[in-house]
Amino acid sequence: MKNDLNPLFREAHFEPRQSTSRYIADALRSAIVEGTLLPGEPLRQDAIARQFSVSAIPVREAFRQLDSEGWVTIEQNRGASVSLQSPDEAREIYEIRASLESLAIGIAIERHTEATLAEARRLLKAAANEQDQALYVVRNEQFHMSLYAPAERPHLMELIGTMHRRGERYLRLKFGMPTFKGQSDAEHEAILEALRNRDTEAAQTLVARHLLATGELVYRFLHDAQMQAQATQPKKRRRPSTSRSD
Repeated sequence: MKNDLNPLFREAHFEPRQSTSRYIADALRSAIVEGTLLPGEPLRQDAIARQFSVSAIPVREAFRQLDSEGWVTIEQNRGASVSLQSPDEAREIYEIRASLESLAIGIAIERHTEATLAEARRLLKAAANEQDQALYVVRNEQFHMSLYAPAERPHLMELIGTMHRRGERYLRLKFGMPTFKGQSDAEHEAILEALRNRDTEAAQTLVARHLLATGELVYRFLHDAQMQAQATQPKKRRRPSTSRSD
């Protein structure tokens, strides 16, 4: 049985102006990303509350936040656990992102200025040069959001941000695949070039294609992994049926 206190939290310190529940959520999210907390692993509310020297209330709030982002699953009478990775969920997240982000770039394209395009270029280079997986996820989101920011659609941007957070752990899977990094960077370049040329149709098509391809790639990776896991599981032998005659 595992210790009540996760080693990831032993050196945790609170930061000013950061809510307790958000801080706990960030710590749990990092533990999931780094593999300290594994898919399906139960999250003990009492142990986490003791670790952070808080009541159960901010821990429950952290669980709800992570549940809304897809990192944690809350089940009645069973509590919270780390969410399992789902091929279908991964694909759906990127399908939704493709719809939302193609809409956003279509609205934003005529509102971009030389300054906003230069900022998008700077963020693209930062993502292309980033080799750290965790930081790449941040740089990638910053680049994408810079493409849509001039649209000035706060609710749309909020929805896109939510889907980025829900898809974060799936993007990390893609980052570890061969040739992904170079291909993704090239697709980002093409999207930015279409944006600079004010080619709305090309920009929308390229964004949607980029995201749908990511969803399909992650879907196949997870689906194949599940099939392989099932194939390697030992099959249960059926007990021979016994029939009795009267």
